[in-house]
Amino acid sequence: MASGKLSPRQKMINLMYLIFIAMLAIQIGPEVLSSFGYMNEKLTEANITATGKNNAILENLATKSKEQPEKYLNLYNKANSVNDLSDKFGTYLENLKNEFTKDLEDKKDYESMAKTNIVDEYFFKGDYYTKAGQGFLNEIESYRTKVLKIVGENSPLISNINKRFDTPDQKTKSGKQKWLNNRYEGFPLISTITNLTSLQTDIKTTQSEIFGTLLGDQLESDVSMTKYEAIVIPDKTAFFQGETFKGKVVLGKLDPTLKPESVSVNGNSVANENIQEGQVLLEFPAGGVGEREIKGKFIFKEKGKDVEIPIESSYAVIPKPNSAVISADKMNVVYRGVANPMTISIPGIPDNLVTASAPGLKRGSGSGKYIMTPASGREVTIRVNGKLSDGRPVSSSQTFRIKDIPSPSGTIRKQAGHVKMPKTSVGNATVGAALLDFDFDLVLRTTGFTLKVPGQSAVVVNGSRMNVQAQKAINKAKRGDVITIFNIKSAITGNSTYRIKPASPVSIEIQ
Repeated sequence: MASGKLSPRQKMINLMYLIFIAMLAIQIGPEVLSSFGYMNEKLTEANITATGKNNAILENLATKSKEQPEKYLNLYNKANSVNDLSDKFGTYLENLKNEFTKDLEDKKDYESMAKTNIVDEYFFKGDYYTKAGQGFLNEIESYRTKVLKIVGENSPLISNINKRFDTPDQKTKSGKQKWLNNRYEGFPLISTITNLTSLQTDIKTTQSEIFGTLLGDQLESDVSMTKYEAIVIPDKTAFFQGETFKGKVVLGKLDPTLKPESVSVNGNSVANENIQEGQVLLEFPAGGVGEREIKGKFIFKEKGKDVEIPIESSYAVIPKPNSAVISADKMNVVYRGVANPMTISIPGIPDNLVTASAPGLKRGSGSGKYIMTPASGREVTIRVNGKLSDGRPVSSSQTFRIKDIPSPSGTIRKQAGHVKMPKTSVGNATVGAALLDFDFDLVLRTTGFTLKVPGQSAVVVNGSRMNVQAQKAINKAKRGDVITIFNIKSAITGNSTYRIKPASPVSIEIQ
């Protein structure tokens, strides 16, 4: 109680004050001592209950930290550190109580716990603290400092922790008195035991508040509106021009710390590197044209059991545009006498739900492939019908002009126009017909032609090679003469029904 540089008179006054307190302690009634004992029992029972609750919270956090480490592992580590500090400090206080009561036969005989010397001799030595007394203060200070470091400087619990475990000098009527002297010097033993039990209660309360704050902060973070995003969910993933958009807007929470045990989509497991930032990144072949389903499930661990969350959605696959759509308005043409290949489709509708019809039109091999073989007439209209995913029909049509195959060009030794060659070569040459600028690769077979040598009568030849009369006429030609081959007739190989127009003449200058 005495401290600092005091005069002999002041020291004597303080000593008399201690003797007076001791005499008061001796005179404390048994009822008061018992009431301290009963209070200690109640506090002890409350501490046992609090220990159970705190342990349950810690066990739950331990489970959560294994199930969702990104969200709970850091919280568990903090809570576990607080728990270790609290257990250590609480055990230290319990050992103190056992030390103070080790010589008592009946530790519930509260009326016999009026002595003050046991605690005084343990904590104090004259005007100073014993090693045990200073150690007691150090334990309180260490616990307070370490717990404050764990909760952080912005914690709302700082004030409460400081009030419970701070040991500043206490104000008295005669001035200031050191905390340890003020709380423990000269008090009955049962009062000290109860005081230590109350300190253990403060530890349990602090634990509970820290655990609650940690979980509360996480809960507040989980439900914070800043975690939500507006997500537009259309009724379908593709709409046609003129349709009414239908869908909904929902609030979805993106939680980077929330990771499932596993995710599967369309029967395949999603790789861990694609599960990130609270999202699952999907990447798989879109599939064929049409409506496609996405089915799968999330699996989370909760209380040691697997909890499944189903994934159900769909998307539409439409034909991939691989070129620009460029058309000449006057060039919608199909040719008579040939198989005109065509591609017919309706974007967004699978091929099996599209039909096309027109005279001479039939399906080819491949998705959307058709063959048009027009017959008589100058025009043909192709009509196309399809069915949307909701069952509604779609129809369209387009008219094409029908044109004949153009006249071929006459050739000699596969050369057209005006050709120069020796007379001997002309007699052995083959006369042909070629569609030089035609888009279709047609093979023409020469069926006949007429040959005219200057000064000689015209010779009609069947087939593609010179006959005897033609060769005689050629033999009479002179250097510089121009032989003309005209009225060249031909037919399409493999199509004897279509009549090709006569080919243009070819002239041969004799060298």
